[in-house]
Formats: sequence, C-alpha cells, structure tokens
Amino acid sequence: MATNIEKDTVSGQYTTGHEWDGIKELNTPLPKWWVWVFLASILWAMVYWVLYPSWPTASGYWAGTLGWHSRTQVVHDIEQANAAKAVYLAKIRDASLDDIVKDKDLLNFALAGGRSVFNENCAACHGVGGVGGYGFPALAVGQWLWGGTLDDIKTTITYGIRNANPNSRQSEMPAYGGGDVLNDSQLNDLAEYVLSLSKSSKDPAAAARGKEIFSNNGCTGCHGENGEGSQAVGAPALASGVWLYKARTPGGQKAEIISQVKKPKGGVMPSWADRGLNEATIKELTVYVHSLGGGK
Repeated sequence: MATNIEKDTVSGQYTTGHEWDGIKELNTPLPKWWVWVFLASILWAMVYWVLYPSWPTASGYWAGTLGWHSRTQVVHDIEQANAAKAVYLAKIRDASLDDIVKDKDLLNFALAGGRSVFNENCAACHGVGGVGGYGFPALAVGQWLWGGTLDDIKTTITYGIRNANPNSRQSEMPAYGGGDVLNDSQLNDLAEYVLSLSKSSKDPAAAARGKEIFSNNGCTGCHGENGEGSQAVGAPALASGVWLYKARTPGGQKAEIISQVKKPKGGVMPSWADRGLNEATIKELTVYVHSLGGGK
C-alpha cells in the first residue's frame, strides 16, 4: 500500500503514491457520466443475453426468450421483396415489349432485373455490358446477325441459335477450302475482296479478282451484293468491319477470313426458355440487351 500520497499543487488532485522517474500518478476519478454509461452497457448486455441468441450451450446455443433469429429475419425480408417484385413481374409478363419501354416504372424495373439476369447468365460469353469477344457477338455495336428489334432479340433469347430446340435460329455456311472449290490463291483473292468491303484491303488487284469469286460462288445470296448481310438467314454484314472472329494480332484478319471460308465456325446459343427463364424474365433480359446501345 502506497503511503506517500500527497495533493498535487497544480491540479488539486491527490496522487496514488506511485512515481516513475519523477513522474507522479494522479488519482483522477472517472467522470460520473462515463461510469453510468458503462454500468448501463453492462445491464444492456445482460438483457440482450436473455432476449436474443447468445451463449453457446452443451447442446447448441441459448436461443433467447424472444425466439428471434437473423436467418428468420432474412427469409422474411426476402419474402417481402419478392412480394413487391411480383406486382411488377406480373405487369411485365402481361405487357407487350413496346408497352414496357414506354412505361417509365416498368422500364426501370425491367432494366434492373435484366442487368442482373444478363450478368449471371450471358456475360460469360457476351461480356459485361455486351462488349462481346472472339466468336461471341458484341451486343452494343448495332450489328445484328438476326435483327436488333425488341421482338428479334426476344426470339433469339427465347429459342437460341443452332441448338436442339426446333424453333432455334439456324444457319450454316458451306466450306470452300481443301482445293475442291477454291484453291489457296483464290482464297487469298476472296479474302482481299472481303477486306475491301470495309476499305481494309491492301491489294486492289487481288480484291478485283476476289469480287468475281465472291459473285460466282453464291456468296451474294446470303451476304448481299455489297456485303450488306442478311438478318433473314443470319449472314453477317461483311462491309461493317465488325468481325465475329476478330483477329487477335495486327494484320491477322485476312487469315481469319480465309480460315472461316475454308472451314466455317458456327457458335451455339442455348434456348433460355429451355434453361428455365420465364416469360417475364426473358422480357426483362430483352429490354436490357436492347438498351445496351445496339437495339433497333
């Protein structure tokens, strides 16, 4: 027990009797308000332990006298959110696509829901925001293989492309390689002509020869006389300069074109109706994809 307790002349407080290197410790009491808050906190903690889940027990945990549980609260909140959403989803299900985009509230709800569905199901191929990728169409650039109207997009989402659904979009490009139809020299000329449609050819003489090859081998039947494409059969617009199989290296687009002519690649898109998306969700997704910037 300290015996050298004294009154400090500066602060007027008594010391505790402890001293280190000439520094004396004052015996300053805690403020009364702090003491009362501390005691109230202890009391509140004891009440909380009784009312809510708290201490572990030998067989589990103390569940609290109120029977409240955070999981129960989450379930309740989700049920409330789903009930609120159901009103809008019913309206979207029964409304036409044109009516949805004309109604501000329905449009905002559909865009929010469609973005969530797109990020969960579509972004893996088409990229976040519909930027596309090698072999996957960019949905924000306005170049549509099967049409970019609301109804066109909905049909594509609903039934997909080149899958087992009988209503899916179907198209197939014949192979011209192997020397049976076109030899390497002709393939080179044809690729130069295709590049010339988007003003990318560096060999006008080869492009001129390729134009005749393009016309004589039935390419115009799908891609059009001037490479404008045909959404009726899913044929790309070659004059747009937007490539589904975009070269990964500078100057490599010509090789990509030759590869596609020799042995065409064709991607598959699932039928999202078959994947479990209901009518309202497909409409939300349609409205969102249409809004990305390329919708007609």
